Amino acid sequence: MLISRDFLSILRLLSEKVFAPLKLGYSDVITESESQPYLAHQFQLENKSVKFRMAKITPTKTGQFVTVWKRNAQGITEPFEVSDNFDFYFIAVSKEDCFGVFIFSKKILLEHQVLSNGKINGKRGIRVYPPWDLAGNKQAEKTQKWQTQCFLKLPWNENIDLKKAKELLLINSF
Repeated sequence: MLISRDFLSILRLLSEKVFAPLKLGYSDVITESESQPYLAHQFQLENKSVKFRMAKITPTKTGQFVTVWKRNAQGITEPFEVSDNFDFYFIAVSKEDCFGVFIFSKKILLEHQVLSNGKINGKRGIRVYPPWDLAGNKQAEKTQKWQTQCFLKLPWNENIDLKKAKELLLINSF
């Protein structure tokens, strides 16, 4: 079964399988006009702000690509900064019957130089490597290794790993 490339369907799935069992509520869902090919949205998860994107499979490289930029006051795209108002970046991925979400905290994104902070330039887009993808080179393997620690598999007919979900969402910080 393929996951719908529809944000509300994905949000309902996350709510049913992750948020509700952990007694977390979401609110203030906003469609971001930029990056709509990646289903760009933001929402509140209890008192935490979440940015959401759906990654895309590209024809020539393993993994999936997703944009992670904002537009500055001059209209130029730039990486998000550590000071920007969000706590998590959720990146959903799917392939055939496989579906899951990377739950990246700001701390992790800064550690891996995705966010800028004055010393680090940050990135406007990243490639994510779900566990079902075979990394094609050493750099991809290295990236997949750290990203897999932030990955939550969402199987259709099984329970999810709620312990891992709690860890990724830093539940004690809610």
